[in-house]
Amino acid sequence: MHVAIVGAGIGGLAAAVRLASQGLEVTVLEAAGHPGGKLRETEIGGRAIDVGPTVFTLRDVFDEIFQAAGERLDDHLTLLPSETIARHVFADGAVLDLFADERRSEAAIAALSGERSAREYKGFCARAKSVCETLSPIFMRAERPTGPLGLVARAGPMGLPAIMRIGAETTLWKSLSAQFSDPRLAQLFGRYATYNGSSPFLAPATLMLIAHVEKSGVWLVEGGMMRLAESLAALAERSGARLRYGTPVASIDLRGSAVGGVTLANGETIAADVVLANCDVAALSAGLLGEAAQAAVDPPLKREERSLSALTVALEAAAGGLELLRHNVFFSADYAREFDEILTRRRLPSDPTVYVCASDRDDRGALSHEAARRGRERLFLIINAPADGGETDFGKEEVERCVTAAFSRLRASGLPVETPDFRQIRLSTPSDFEKRFPATGGALYGRASHGSTASFRRPGARTKLAGLYLCGGSAHPGAGLPMAALSGKIAAEAILADHASTSMSPREAMPGGMWTRFRQMVGTL
Repeated sequence: MHVAIVGAGIGGLAAAVRLASQGLEVTVLEAAGHPGGKLRETEIGGRAIDVGPTVFTLRDVFDEIFQAAGERLDDHLTLLPSETIARHVFADGAVLDLFADERRSEAAIAALSGERSAREYKGFCARAKSVCETLSPIFMRAERPTGPLGLVARAGPMGLPAIMRIGAETTLWKSLSAQFSDPRLAQLFGRYATYNGSSPFLAPATLMLIAHVEKSGVWLVEGGMMRLAESLAALAERSGARLRYGTPVASIDLRGSAVGGVTLANGETIAADVVLANCDVAALSAGLLGEAAQAAVDPPLKREERSLSALTVALEAAAGGLELLRHNVFFSADYAREFDEILTRRRLPSDPTVYVCASDRDDRGALSHEAARRGRERLFLIINAPADGGETDFGKEEVERCVTAAFSRLRASGLPVETPDFRQIRLSTPSDFEKRFPATGGALYGRASHGSTASFRRPGARTKLAGLYLCGGSAHPGAGLPMAALSGKIAAEAILADHASTSMSPREAMPGGMWTRFRQMVGTL
């Protein structure tokens, strides 16, 4: 059986490794000249810098990918455990570091706002752990359940009490406001909703599990995050998959009522029994991949259903002032106003929360020898933004106003970085992300997790079209590198299971996946 995987994002690569390792013929078709999807790097000051995902968690997910091919991740990728999760700087100037060691975090929180807050944090950690341990085996690492009742059925009678305690019926913000007497801590842990592109004021309290995931281990990837994509791509090739870069797919081909292969932009046709689409589901639902694929998925998301987009800035800056760690967050003065501007007024925030990845720093703040020699370090900033890139032209004036506000926030928080020359930085706006990933509006995480049932409405691996499968950050179980990798695993398992169930019978339509071009090329996740 031949499987064509369209897109060499993390989900597609994870699926390619598993399928090829099982002896299937696998071809990965990637429009870009490199693997990784949203994992990207650019050059600033003559040096490469990550301008995509920057946080590596749940390394066991990636260990399992290498184990599936009979190899070890540590033989191909150097991961350094990070003692510090992140440095957090509040609008009042207070600084709080969180650590992998819960007791160190408790002590830091006690120093910030007292023993009561430390006890509240300990209780929060217990709740987040419980939610994560409850949902991981029956939701995050399993096929998409049919809905809340399906989730309850998976949990079984013994798991029902835990399901009732996960907090799906209330918002993360309400839960955190009740948990913490210090509103700064509610703001800090509310930020985890943005990890999958959601607002803490609208997302369910179940997203507190992300805090437990980070506390369980954050890793620094030696050489930058792109080394992860390159390692997975090399593993797929060693497993027998064929990877073709610079090869955009133009259309999905049908054979009868099932997938029959793909046609490339250059006119070449490739026959395939199964096609796996590692692209944003919005491309299919908008009809960019053809009518058959469009009918196989749910209608396009409404603007308010999309996840957040981002305004990102990559630059070199002189080191000094507040000492940075690898991961840093500078909080706005009014979190509610920030999200009101983004999601209600649909504009770039006037006082944004700014995430800063200091690429030349380790988890203790030590500067690399090269950055120390140059007297300048690489910084990557992420600012939440509305996913309106298809409807709104985020022009020069609005973008520069938001970037200026972001650097004002950094300076007010003790980081004396002047607003840069806009000709010397690398900017990406929601409009830019819409161009890279058409039909998304620039949304970086698929559907927002707003409301108690939103997570059940993400598409699963199988679609209504026989021969069409899905994986990637906009499919179940959700956004983020480990979730995308798990989506690839789930899709591969579905393909193998369906192939096994039909291999003894005459060939019939089989679930699979694919993506095409209609008006413009589509990017990968």
